[in-house]
Amino acid sequence: MSKKTILSVELLCPRCRQKVMKVISDVVGITSIVLDPSKNTVTVTGEADPVKIIKKVRKFRKHASIVSVAAAKDEKKDEKKVEKKDDRRDLVVYTPKTCHKCDVWYVVGDDLYTYCSIL
Repeated sequence: MSKKTILSVELLCPRCRQKVMKVISDVVGITSIVLDPSKNTVTVTGEADPVKIIKKVRKFRKHASIVSVAAAKDEKKDEKKVEKKDDRRDLVVYTPKTCHKCDVWYVVGDDLYTYCSIL
């Protein structure tokens, strides 16, 4: 029987979202994964055990928790109601910023006058 599991996870940057998606997709028995960064939730549908899912996510994010587990309902969307909007004026281009947990800093020594000398 298919289950719908909702998890509460911090989804701060695109890199975090990608990592959570990759970690969850490794669990066997999942049919769909939906991320909602505005609510910081992940909805997982499938026959996978919710305990296995949360264990995998907690390896990446320590403060992950299960919000709810319920039986999945088959939802059929009306294709007529969904209209594709092609409006380029609303498009905002920005570079994705990373959170402090995912941000990587490289320190490069730039000392030009360090010589090895033997006296």
